Amino acid sequence: MKMVDVGAKPKTERVAVATALLRMLPATRERILAGKMEKGDVLAAARLAGIMAAKRTPDFVPLCHPIALSGVEVTLEPVAQGLSIRATVRTVDRTGVEMEALTSACAAALTVYDMCKSVDRGMVMEAVQLEHKSGGRSGTWERGAEAREAPVKPTRRRAKR
Repeated sequence: MKMVDVGAKPKTERVAVATALLRMLPATRERILAGKMEKGDVLAAARLAGIMAAKRTPDFVPLCHPIALSGVEVTLEPVAQGLSIRATVRTVDRTGVEMEALTSACAAALTVYDMCKSVDRGMVMEAVQLEHKSGGRSGTWERGAEAREAPVKPTRRRAKR
């Protein structure tokens, strides 16, 4: 294993957006939105946890470069199934911020779970995924763009002898 050397790469603006869905009982979502959870303001705590996690990503993701983040925004929106979490991370650096965005979304979801588990242990964190990344040599990537590209023909696999 090794940490990739990014020293020769130019610093460019980079952005990554990750999302997560936290499924929960409707009553749990309503208690969160009404501010009636025993531990306090769940949405504010989750936003703060997401920001803090983005900043500390290299501390627990092996070989992840520590980079100077220029901005982190975490939003939580009520949806029919529970809460939708969206983390946007920005930097001007030599490597991307996809891991920081994914870590941020996960930490926000975990914080909601922790603050609400006393009323709904059946919550499910799912659909954690990268939605967008831009900057760097590979340019821009959007979720769903691969479906709009020409389909790739499947390759034939040779049978093992």
